[in-house]
Amino acid sequence: MAHSHGHGHSHGHHHGSNNKKALGFSFILIAAYMIIEVIGGIWTNSLALLSDAGHMLSDAVALGLSYMAIKFGEKKATNSKTYGYKRFEILAAFLNGIALIVIAIFIFIESYHRFTNPPDVISSGMLTISIIGLLINIATAYILMRGDKDENLNVKSAFLHVIGDMLGSIGAIVAALLIMFFNWGIADPLASVIVAILILVSGFRVTKESVHILMEGAPPGLDVDDIKKTLLALPAVSDVHDLHVWSITSDFPALSCHVVVRDQTEQASILKMVNNVLHDEYGLHHTTIQVDCSDSFCNKEDRCN
Repeated sequence: MAHSHGHGHSHGHHHGSNNKKALGFSFILIAAYMIIEVIGGIWTNSLALLSDAGHMLSDAVALGLSYMAIKFGEKKATNSKTYGYKRFEILAAFLNGIALIVIAIFIFIESYHRFTNPPDVISSGMLTISIIGLLINIATAYILMRGDKDENLNVKSAFLHVIGDMLGSIGAIVAALLIMFFNWGIADPLASVIVAILILVSGFRVTKESVHILMEGAPPGLDVDDIKKTLLALPAVSDVHDLHVWSITSDFPALSCHVVVRDQTEQASILKMVNNVLHDEYGLHHTTIQVDCSDSFCNKEDRCN
Protein backbone atom coordinates (compact mmCIF):
# COMPACT_ATOMS: atom_id res chain seq x y z
CA MET A 1 0.00 0.00 0.00
CA ALA A 2 1.28 3.42 -0.91
CA HIS A 3 -0.27 6.69 0.18
CA SER A 4 0.61 10.00 -1.41
CA HIS A 5 -0.50 13.47 -0.37
CA GLY A 6 -0.98 16.55 -2.51
CA HIS A 7 1.44 19.33 -3.21
CA GLY A 8 1.11 23.08 -2.93
CA HIS A 9 -0.57 23.42 0.47
CA SER A 10 0.45 27.07 0.75
CA HIS A 11 -1.45 27.75 -2.46
CA GLY A 12 -4.59 26.27 -0.91
CA HIS A 13 -4.19 28.30 2.28
CA HIS A 14 -3.79 31.46 0.17
CA HIS A 15 -7.08 30.78 -1.60
CA GLY A 16 -8.75 29.92 1.71
CA SER A 17 -7.67 33.24 3.19
CA ASN A 18 -8.95 35.17 0.15
CA ASN A 19 -12.25 33.31 0.25
CA LYS A 20 -12.69 33.96 3.96
CA LYS A 21 -12.10 37.70 3.59
CA ALA A 22 -14.39 37.93 0.55
CA LEU A 23 -17.18 36.06 2.33
CA GLY A 24 -16.76 38.09 5.53
CA PHE A 25 -16.98 41.48 3.81
CA SER A 26 -19.84 40.31 1.61
CA PHE A 27 -21.81 39.04 4.61
CA ILE A 28 -21.56 42.42 6.36
CA LEU A 29 -22.74 44.32 3.26
CA ILE A 30 -25.63 42.00 2.45
CA ALA A 31 -26.86 41.51 6.03
CA ALA A 32 -26.88 45.26 6.71
CA TYR A 33 -28.78 46.17 3.56
CA MET A 34 -31.18 43.24 3.94
CA ILE A 35 -32.55 44.87 7.09
CA ILE A 36 -33.00 48.17 5.24
CA GLU A 37 -34.74 46.43 2.34
CA VAL A 38 -37.16 44.57 4.64
CA ILE A 39 -38.13 47.88 6.27
CA GLY A 40 -38.40 49.51 2.83
CA GLY A 41 -40.50 46.66 1.45
CA ILE A 42 -42.99 46.94 4.32
CA TRP A 43 -43.08 50.75 4.06
CA THR A 44 -43.64 50.81 0.28
CA ASN A 45 -45.88 47.69 0.29
CA SER A 46 -43.70 46.23 -2.48
CA LEU A 47 -43.53 42.44 -2.89
CA ALA A 48 -40.65 42.91 -5.33
CA LEU A 49 -38.60 44.57 -2.59
CA LEU A 50 -39.64 42.00 -0.01
CA SER A 51 -38.74 39.23 -2.49
CA ASP A 52 -35.37 40.85 -3.01
CA ALA A 53 -35.01 41.11 0.77
CA GLY A 54 -35.86 37.42 1.04
CA HIS A 55 -33.17 36.67 -1.48
CA MET A 56 -30.80 38.87 0.47
CA LEU A 57 -31.70 36.91 3.61
CA SER A 58 -30.74 33.72 1.81
CA ASP A 59 -27.59 35.52 0.63
CA ALA A 60 -26.74 36.46 4.21
CA VAL A 61 -27.35 32.89 5.38
CA ALA A 62 -25.33 31.54 2.46
CA LEU A 63 -22.43 33.89 3.13
CA GLY A 64 -22.52 33.25 6.88
CA LEU A 65 -22.61 29.47 6.45
CA SER A 66 -19.89 29.65 3.81
CA TYR A 67 -17.69 31.70 6.11
CA MET A 68 -18.30 29.21 8.92
CA ALA A 69 -17.56 26.35 6.51
CA ILE A 70 -14.10 27.72 5.75
CA LYS A 71 -13.46 28.32 9.46
CA PHE A 72 -14.53 24.75 10.26
CA GLY A 73 -12.49 23.48 7.31
CA GLU A 74 -9.35 24.94 8.88
CA LYS A 75 -9.75 22.73 11.94
CA LYS A 76 -7.31 19.85 12.10
CA ALA A 77 -8.33 16.27 11.46
CA THR A 78 -9.00 14.04 14.47
CA ASN A 79 -9.13 10.30 15.03
CA SER A 80 -12.91 10.39 14.73
CA LYS A 81 -12.98 12.84 11.79
CA THR A 82 -9.98 11.80 9.74
CA TYR A 83 -10.62 14.40 7.01
CA GLY A 84 -11.32 17.14 9.52
CA TYR A 85 -14.38 19.32 8.93
CA LYS A 86 -13.90 20.05 5.24
CA ARG A 87 -17.16 18.35 4.25
CA PHE A 88 -19.06 20.91 6.35
CA GLU A 89 -18.59 23.26 3.40
CA ILE A 90 -20.71 20.99 1.20
CA LEU A 91 -23.40 20.64 3.86
CA ALA A 92 -23.55 24.44 4.01
CA ALA A 93 -23.90 24.67 0.22
CA PHE A 94 -26.69 22.07 0.34
CA LEU A 95 -28.58 24.09 2.96
CA ASN A 96 -28.09 27.22 0.85
CA GLY A 97 -29.66 25.53 -2.15
CA ILE A 98 -32.64 24.22 -0.17
CA ALA A 99 -33.20 27.68 1.37
CA LEU A 100 -33.31 29.25 -2.11
CA ILE A 101 -35.91 26.74 -3.33
CA VAL A 102 -38.14 27.29 -0.28
CA ILE A 103 -37.95 31.09 -0.63
CA ALA A 104 -38.79 30.85 -4.35
CA ILE A 105 -41.90 28.79 -3.63
CA PHE A 106 -43.04 31.30 -0.99
CA ILE A 107 -42.63 34.20 -3.47
CA PHE A 108 -44.63 32.32 -6.14
CA ILE A 109 -47.53 31.84 -3.71
CA GLU A 110 -47.53 35.49 -2.58
CA SER A 111 -47.22 36.72 -6.18
CA TYR A 112 -50.34 34.76 -7.15
CA HIS A 113 -52.39 36.66 -4.56
CA ARG A 114 -51.04 40.00 -5.75
CA PHE A 115 -51.83 39.25 -9.40
CA THR A 116 -55.48 38.83 -8.50
CA ASN A 117 -55.53 41.93 -6.28
CA PRO A 118 -52.61 44.33 -6.99
CA PRO A 119 -51.98 46.57 -3.95
CA ASP A 120 -50.94 50.21 -3.94
CA VAL A 121 -47.14 50.61 -3.93
CA ILE A 122 -45.05 53.68 -3.06
CA SER A 123 -43.06 53.62 -6.30
CA SER A 124 -40.63 56.46 -5.48
CA GLY A 125 -39.44 54.78 -2.29
CA MET A 126 -39.33 51.43 -4.06
CA LEU A 127 -37.15 52.92 -6.81
CA THR A 128 -34.68 54.52 -4.39
CA ILE A 129 -34.25 51.38 -2.29
CA SER A 130 -33.91 49.19 -5.41
CA ILE A 131 -31.14 51.37 -6.88
CA ILE A 132 -29.18 51.33 -3.62
CA GLY A 133 -29.70 47.56 -3.42
CA LEU A 134 -28.32 47.14 -6.94
CA LEU A 135 -25.19 49.10 -6.00
CA ILE A 136 -24.72 46.96 -2.89
CA ASN A 137 -25.05 43.79 -4.96
CA ILE A 138 -22.56 45.01 -7.55
CA ALA A 139 -20.04 45.75 -4.78
CA THR A 140 -20.64 42.32 -3.21
CA ALA A 141 -20.32 40.50 -6.55
CA TYR A 142 -17.01 42.30 -7.17
CA ILE A 143 -15.70 41.21 -3.76
CA LEU A 144 -16.70 37.59 -4.36
CA MET A 145 -15.16 37.60 -7.86
CA ARG A 146 -11.84 38.28 -6.18
CA GLY A 147 -12.28 35.03 -4.25
CA ASP A 148 -11.87 31.54 -5.67
CA LYS A 149 -15.43 31.20 -7.00
CA ASP A 150 -14.53 28.88 -9.90
CA GLU A 151 -13.16 26.16 -7.62
CA ASN A 152 -14.90 26.66 -4.29
CA LEU A 153 -18.55 25.57 -4.25
CA ASN A 154 -19.53 27.80 -1.34
CA VAL A 155 -18.04 30.94 -2.88
CA LYS A 156 -19.70 29.95 -6.15
CA SER A 157 -23.07 29.42 -4.44
CA ALA A 158 -22.77 32.78 -2.67
CA PHE A 159 -21.81 34.45 -5.98
CA LEU A 160 -24.88 32.93 -7.67
CA HIS A 161 -27.06 34.23 -4.83
CA VAL A 162 -25.71 37.75 -5.34
CA ILE A 163 -26.02 37.65 -9.15
CA GLY A 164 -29.63 36.53 -8.81
CA ASP A 165 -30.21 39.28 -6.28
CA MET A 166 -28.60 41.82 -8.62
CA LEU A 167 -31.02 40.84 -11.37
CA GLY A 168 -33.82 41.01 -8.83
CA SER A 169 -32.86 44.59 -7.98
CA ILE A 170 -32.94 45.47 -11.68
CA GLY A 171 -36.40 43.91 -11.92
CA ALA A 172 -37.57 45.95 -8.93
CA ILE A 173 -36.19 49.14 -10.53
CA VAL A 174 -38.07 48.44 -13.78
CA ALA A 175 -41.24 47.61 -11.84
CA ALA A 176 -40.98 50.84 -9.83
CA LEU A 177 -40.60 52.88 -13.03
CA LEU A 178 -43.62 51.15 -14.63
CA ILE A 179 -45.73 51.85 -11.55
CA MET A 180 -44.45 55.44 -11.33
CA PHE A 181 -45.05 56.42 -14.96
CA PHE A 182 -47.82 54.07 -16.13
CA ASN A 183 -49.55 53.17 -12.84
CA TRP A 184 -49.08 49.50 -13.75
CA GLY A 185 -49.54 47.87 -10.33
CA ILE A 186 -49.17 44.35 -11.71
CA ALA A 187 -45.49 45.11 -12.41
CA ASP A 188 -44.67 44.51 -8.74
CA PRO A 189 -45.79 40.85 -8.54
CA LEU A 190 -44.46 40.28 -12.08
CA ALA A 191 -40.99 41.40 -10.97
CA SER A 192 -41.36 39.11 -7.96
CA VAL A 193 -42.04 36.11 -10.19
CA ILE A 194 -38.91 36.88 -12.24
CA VAL A 195 -36.87 37.04 -9.02
CA ALA A 196 -38.41 33.77 -7.83
CA ILE A 197 -37.45 32.02 -11.09
CA LEU A 198 -33.86 33.22 -10.74
CA ILE A 199 -33.77 32.06 -7.12
CA LEU A 200 -35.22 28.66 -8.06
CA VAL A 201 -32.65 28.06 -10.83
CA SER A 202 -29.75 29.03 -8.56
CA GLY A 203 -31.09 26.88 -5.73
CA PHE A 204 -31.50 23.85 -7.97
CA ARG A 205 -27.96 24.14 -9.35
CA VAL A 206 -26.29 24.52 -5.98
CA THR A 207 -28.36 21.70 -4.46
CA LYS A 208 -27.58 19.38 -7.38
CA GLU A 209 -23.83 20.04 -7.16
CA SER A 210 -23.69 19.59 -3.39
CA VAL A 211 -25.72 16.36 -3.52
CA HIS A 212 -23.36 15.05 -6.21
CA ILE A 213 -20.40 15.58 -3.87
CA LEU A 214 -22.22 14.13 -0.87
CA MET A 215 -22.97 11.03 -2.98
CA GLU A 216 -19.23 10.69 -3.72
CA GLY A 217 -19.72 11.47 -7.41
CA ALA A 218 -16.72 11.98 -9.69
CA PRO A 219 -15.59 15.63 -9.79
CA PRO A 220 -16.57 17.58 -12.93
CA GLY A 221 -13.88 17.37 -15.60
CA LEU A 222 -12.48 14.07 -14.38
CA ASP A 223 -13.40 11.07 -16.57
CA VAL A 224 -12.86 7.82 -14.67
CA ASP A 225 -12.61 5.77 -17.87
CA ASP A 226 -10.02 8.16 -19.27
CA ILE A 227 -7.96 7.98 -16.06
CA LYS A 228 -8.03 4.19 -16.18
CA LYS A 229 -7.01 4.16 -19.84
CA THR A 230 -4.08 6.48 -19.09
CA LEU A 231 -2.86 4.30 -16.21
CA LEU A 232 -3.15 1.10 -18.30
CA ALA A 233 -0.95 2.72 -20.94
CA LEU A 234 1.94 2.98 -18.46
CA PRO A 235 4.78 0.45 -18.81
CA ALA A 236 4.49 -2.66 -16.61
CA VAL A 237 0.88 -1.91 -15.61
CA SER A 238 -1.32 -4.86 -16.59
CA ASP A 239 -4.58 -3.91 -14.87
CA VAL A 240 -6.30 -1.19 -12.85
CA HIS A 241 -9.29 -2.01 -10.65
CA ASP A 242 -11.29 -0.64 -7.71
CA LEU A 243 -10.76 2.84 -9.15
CA HIS A 244 -12.66 5.53 -7.25
CA VAL A 245 -12.56 9.29 -7.78
CA TRP A 246 -14.54 11.61 -5.50
CA SER A 247 -14.39 14.98 -3.76
CA ILE A 248 -13.80 15.52 -0.06
CA THR A 249 -15.00 19.07 -0.64
CA SER A 250 -15.44 21.27 -3.72
CA ASP A 251 -11.73 21.93 -4.30
CA PHE A 252 -10.32 18.72 -2.80
CA PRO A 253 -10.57 15.78 -5.26
CA ALA A 254 -9.24 12.38 -4.20
CA LEU A 255 -8.53 9.03 -5.87
CA SER A 256 -7.92 5.46 -4.77
CA CYS A 257 -7.23 2.38 -6.87
CA HIS A 258 -5.37 -0.92 -7.20
CA VAL A 259 -2.66 -1.07 -9.86
CA VAL A 260 -1.56 -4.53 -10.99
CA VAL A 261 2.08 -4.73 -12.11
CA ARG A 262 4.02 -7.41 -13.94
CA ASP A 263 7.30 -6.99 -12.08
CA GLN A 264 7.32 -6.67 -8.31
CA THR A 265 10.88 -5.31 -8.33
CA GLU A 266 9.66 -2.17 -10.13
CA GLN A 267 6.85 -1.36 -7.71
CA ALA A 268 8.46 1.80 -6.31
CA SER A 269 9.22 3.31 -9.71
CA ILE A 270 5.77 2.40 -11.08
CA LEU A 271 4.10 3.94 -8.03
CA LYS A 272 6.03 7.15 -8.55
CA MET A 273 5.10 7.15 -12.24
CA VAL A 274 1.40 6.66 -11.45
CA ASN A 275 1.40 9.49 -8.90
CA ASN A 276 3.17 11.84 -11.30
CA VAL A 277 0.66 11.13 -14.07
CA LEU A 278 -2.31 11.67 -11.75
CA HIS A 279 -0.79 14.89 -10.44
CA ASP A 280 0.37 16.39 -13.74
CA GLU A 281 -2.45 15.34 -16.08
CA TYR A 282 -5.47 15.34 -13.79
CA GLY A 283 -4.56 17.63 -10.89
CA LEU A 284 -5.08 14.83 -8.37
CA HIS A 285 -2.89 15.49 -5.35
CA HIS A 286 -4.51 13.24 -2.75
CA THR A 287 -4.21 9.64 -3.95
CA THR A 288 -4.15 6.22 -2.34
CA ILE A 289 -2.59 3.58 -4.61
CA GLN A 290 -2.25 -0.11 -3.79
CA VAL A 291 0.22 -1.93 -6.01
CA ASP A 292 -0.70 -5.57 -6.64
CA CYS A 293 1.41 -8.21 -8.30
CA SER A 294 0.08 -9.99 -11.39
CA ASP A 295 -0.68 -13.69 -10.89
CA SER A 296 1.27 -14.51 -14.04
CA PHE A 297 4.49 -12.86 -12.91
CA CYS A 298 4.60 -13.05 -9.11
CA ASN A 299 5.08 -15.84 -6.63
CA LYS A 300 2.07 -16.78 -4.54
CA GLU A 301 3.63 -15.43 -1.34
CA ASP A 302 4.28 -12.06 -3.04
CA ARG A 303 0.72 -11.45 -4.17
CA CYS A 304 -1.42 -8.82 -2.47
CA ASN A 305 -4.88 -9.68 -1.23
